[in-house]
Amino acid sequence: MTQLALVIDLNVCVGCHACVTSCKQWNTSGSAGPLVDWNAYTANPTGTFFNRVLSFEVGDYPETQTVHFPKSCLHCEDPPCVTVCPTGASYKRAEDGIVLVDYDKCIGCNYCSWACPYGVRELDEQRQVMTKCTLCVDRITDQALPPAERKPACVMACPTNARLFGDVHDPESEVSVAIRDRGGFPLMPEQGTLPANHYLPRRRNEAQTDPVQVVREQNPLRVDGREPAAGQPLAADWEH
Repeated sequence: MTQLALVIDLNVCVGCHACVTSCKQWNTSGSAGPLVDWNAYTANPTGTFFNRVLSFEVGDYPETQTVHFPKSCLHCEDPPCVTVCPTGASYKRAEDGIVLVDYDKCIGCNYCSWACPYGVRELDEQRQVMTKCTLCVDRITDQALPPAERKPACVMACPTNARLFGDVHDPESEVSVAIRDRGGFPLMPEQGTLPANHYLPRRRNEAQTDPVQVVREQNPLRVDGREPAAGQPLAADWEH
């Protein structure tokens, strides 16, 4: 059985949010939209996004690195959101494994959101229906587009080619080869949902840090030969 999915290379993702904005634009104007944004420029904005990028710092200073972690629906092979849906609105397509929501059946009960261990279901507050990544199903099945463009909007927009798209059940596909050769891994496999989306790990690179530069970053006003003595206030060094 075909299982379409994304493979995301954490080693080259730069956290530019091109995938986020392209996803928002395509899905707002496509079959999944409109995706609501209320009070977008106020202190308490709310909005619906199918794709988000989480950024955080790992390591101990000064040997730290910033990790950008894109996250959207993982199109699990055993999706709990489908099992708990009381109306059958959440379903998994047999032909390609994409998990979708039938908005005509959805009653906005949030059961699927509670069942999803990855937190990737979002309630559209205006329509009161649950929404999620569709892998741009209306785009990838559009025969009017050239084959090279039948990919999710986020994949097309990524400037570093950090996002791959294809059939993870085809051992010769680009995504399967990347998973096999680069040690790709699913998110939280212990949940037993068999996520179709995979991540390619960051490579371990030793940070090259000059100790002198670390000191300079801590005190940008430092001048060689005029460092204050231990315990002496910095201001006294700059009186003359």
